Amino acid sequence: MGQIGHEPHSLFIDAFLQNSRLDHVTQVMGHHITYLDIFLRTQNFILRGDGPLPYDYRHFIAIMAAGRHQCSYLINLQRQEFILQGGDQAWLKGLAKIPKKLRDLYEINKILAHRPWLLNEKHIEKLTKGTDSWSLAEVVHAIVLLTHFHSLSSFVFGCGVNDELDQQQRGGKGETVEGGTWLQQEAAGGGGADSNVGVDTLMQRMKSLSERSEQFSAEESAKRFEHVESQSVELLTRSSVRLKPSIGHFIDDPDFVYEDFARRGQNSDIPTFRVHDYSWDDHGYSLVNRLYNDVGNLLDEKFKTAYNLTYYTMGGRMGVDTSRFRRAIWNYIQCMFGIRHDDYDYGEVNQLLERSLKAFIKSACCFPERVAKSDYDRVLREFKHSEKVHVNLMILEARQQAELLYALRAVMRYMT
Repeated sequence: MGQIGHEPHSLFIDAFLQNSRLDHVTQVMGHHITYLDIFLRTQNFILRGDGPLPYDYRHFIAIMAAGRHQCSYLINLQRQEFILQGGDQAWLKGLAKIPKKLRDLYEINKILAHRPWLLNEKHIEKLTKGTDSWSLAEVVHAIVLLTHFHSLSSFVFGCGVNDELDQQQRGGKGETVEGGTWLQQEAAGGGGADSNVGVDTLMQRMKSLSERSEQFSAEESAKRFEHVESQSVELLTRSSVRLKPSIGHFIDDPDFVYEDFARRGQNSDIPTFRVHDYSWDDHGYSLVNRLYNDVGNLLDEKFKTAYNLTYYTMGGRMGVDTSRFRRAIWNYIQCMFGIRHDDYDYGEVNQLLERSLKAFIKSACCFPERVAKSDYDRVLREFKHSEKVHVNLMILEARQQAELLYALRAVMRYMT
């Protein structure tokens, strides 16, 4: 999967000069210097580069986004940035103190973070009409910021990143229940013989799949997608959300959380999102570029870098083609958000992703605030740290792309 590729020192120096610190996220991403480069360029551009939103708005939107997953690590970093940009410190007292224009964004923040399939053109219209209205360019800038910090929260918790030493709160501890985190209980329950698939077995399965050329109908393809989707429902049960008092004032409606797309109801008028009909490459990329200063180029490079990143290694084995494993992870993540890739055989997901890994991926994507460092340590035991970080990078990027697909489709529908 992955390891440190080149000397990261120059990038670390750049990050330090930009942020006056070498934060923990940058250090962890330093396992993959090619990715770190495009990540830092993208984050720097959306927070500090040319764009329609004022700088204090950008950092407060980041706080609002991180708040949906109670990510005190990101909230504390962005709070400091907000103050450095001369932001009104009264806003830091909570959502009740911020301008109406920012408050109006909160509904989209909430939906995108947890159930992006509910977002539609009416939400976009509501922002762009009336007093304190948003321009479409501002809406798209805000959407990019929201999706960036929602998905970065997944990475922070998924890798067990703690708050910086000079911050008061401690983050990334995970929600615990009797007998360990609920992720530990889930991975332990029902795993069966498949719960600890070794690297050698995984490599053999990938080899077998690459040698097989199975043809199947569109109906069979849809059935396999729905099977993986329904299995995902069984992985996790919801537990109550405990708000951290230190950041609760940045969070509204904390009980609005992820619900399985497959459980949206038999008579739901929300169909599966088919990439064949609306894709990043053919639709989202050009739309976001048009409305927000070519940011699509940066996002596109970031998505492709995370997806294609490989050193042809897996758990110490060399010369391994990991493309099937990477694709299974990416498509499984987007499946949980109701997104289907028509050209993919979802039967491969169950062949290549063991139950404990699927439980980890789902929780890191959908309930990151409940993930503990011990969950990171427990999953993919034979993988190197750099390879586990790569899995978390794919969680970050596949999740952000999923949110952006729903949001940009809603923008497109509003425009047409």
